[in-house]
Amino acid sequence: MTLAGISLAYLRARNLSTLLNIVLLGFGVAAITLLVLTAAQLEDRMHVDARGIDLVVGSKGSALQIILSSVYQLDVPTGAFGWTQAQQIASRPEVKQALPIVIQDNYLGFRVIGTTHDYISHYGGRLRDGALWSGPLQAVIGDEVAARTGMRVGWSLTVNHGPGHQTALAHNENPFTVVGVLWPTGTVLDHLILTDVGSIWQLHENMKTDNLVAEPRVDGGRELSALLIRYATPLAGATLPRAINAFPELQAASPTLETARLFGVMVVGMRVLRGFAIVLVIAAGLSVFIGLYTALNERRYDLAIMRALGASPGQLMLLLLFEGVLMAAVGAAFGILLGHILTSLLGFALRFQQVGITGWIWNPNELWIVAGALVVGMLAALLPAWRAHETDIARVLARG
Repeated sequence: MTLAGISLAYLRARNLSTLLNIVLLGFGVAAITLLVLTAAQLEDRMHVDARGIDLVVGSKGSALQIILSSVYQLDVPTGAFGWTQAQQIASRPEVKQALPIVIQDNYLGFRVIGTTHDYISHYGGRLRDGALWSGPLQAVIGDEVAARTGMRVGWSLTVNHGPGHQTALAHNENPFTVVGVLWPTGTVLDHLILTDVGSIWQLHENMKTDNLVAEPRVDGGRELSALLIRYATPLAGATLPRAINAFPELQAASPTLETARLFGVMVVGMRVLRGFAIVLVIAAGLSVFIGLYTALNERRYDLAIMRALGASPGQLMLLLLFEGVLMAAVGAAFGILLGHILTSLLGFALRFQQVGITGWIWNPNELWIVAGALVVGMLAALLPAWRAHETDIARVLARG
């Protein structure tokens, strides 16, 4: 029988202890894998969604909320401002491109965004079926929306008032018609239902939030939630935000600065979770060490017999090291698989938050996680392996 066969037979004989060590190590690896996959996807997604947007104009309020609501579609807008003010800003020489955004409705949790064709072009959207809207109450849907709702070109949809969730206030009198479906882009576009700005204005014309009071309208109802701006020159970054903030109702927010602030907050939480996961891995390593070290006393006679039958001290040392590494390898494989499953479940739970997290991707950093787990297993087995190497066969056999 080979050393690997002997190790497997021994681990099977101590199946409960072996299983607990593997599960404990797997939980630690799974937690780290979940963090690595989630953080990488969030960072990539935020970078992609904010690419090419130098400044966002919104109503006075939190700058971070403006970025989260209008760039990443994760929060509610801070308010609305008039189309006239938007035109004044868009016509300034510092502005190369200004994309209007109106966020007021949703369909089954997917946001309905009023904008222009340029918004789709900005994110590299291409039509898989149908055409872009050319008239009122026509909509183009992203790939994720089509996949989750089953909608196709020609379908009709009735949207609900409110950007993030179903409400009792539905626009039953003005259903949209799906005229186009986009290919996946890997951006926020995949999770949106897009239509013309004028369609949203028409939808909310004379709308009442209850039976008594009509919603206050800005600029005769021609209102925007945000304006996404690309600078004409780098110098615009020094002058345009000040000019926008001079408007009493408007606020300029930089995606770069606010995203950095957001990640600064997130990093603290992720470090805490990563530290907890590392503690789990170390605890698993200690458990493996205690298990092997304690079992060594029970196996001394067996190891002495193996030496008497011709096994070298090095082979006995390799036997113990192999057992530690084998448990670490199985625990790492279990943890990686569990981490991907947990990431998928997290993505499913956040499917209406426009986050787009999936567990069915591979991150190169997972190799480092596996390597770290193997090192922990080897270190845990090192001392028991050395003691096996130093076994005095004559004294052990004499004791019987």
